[in-house]
Amino acid sequence: MAKVPDDPCSIARSLGVLGERWTFLILREAFQGQTRFAEFRDRLRIAPDVLSNRLGTLVEYGVMETVPYQEPGARSRFAYVLTPAGRELSVVLGALQQWGDRHLPWPEGPSMLRRVADTDRPVHVGFVDDHGREVPSAEVAMVRTDAYPG
Repeated sequence: MAKVPDDPCSIARSLGVLGERWTFLILREAFQGQTRFAEFRDRLRIAPDVLSNRLGTLVEYGVMETVPYQEPGARSRFAYVLTPAGRELSVVLGALQQWGDRHLPWPEGPSMLRRVADTDRPVHVGFVDDHGREVPSAEVAMVRTDAYPG
């Protein structure tokens, strides 16, 4: 399992949970409705031991939770569902996809489009101020606090 570093930097701590290879792809599949171990394994073609490790980390840190289910005639198993904290990562996944579409475009175009639900209106990820107005990233200042490392 991953270990969150003892570090005041939120990025470093977040990467302790989310920074392993496959983690964001597992989350992508969860946002597309996958919940079962075999579904993740088959869609991603990921080794079962790696998948088990990544799912364990996501459960341990509250990104996903297990919910028991049982198919008729089969033993009880667990589904993996996003928690509210996990669902908040949709913005992170959207930002990664947006960056990749812009800077590493696929020749055939994007594999997914971001749209307002039940409409065809496109959306993008960006910074929003406390009045609900979008702020261009060039105008966002990262202000160090006394907790800043180093």
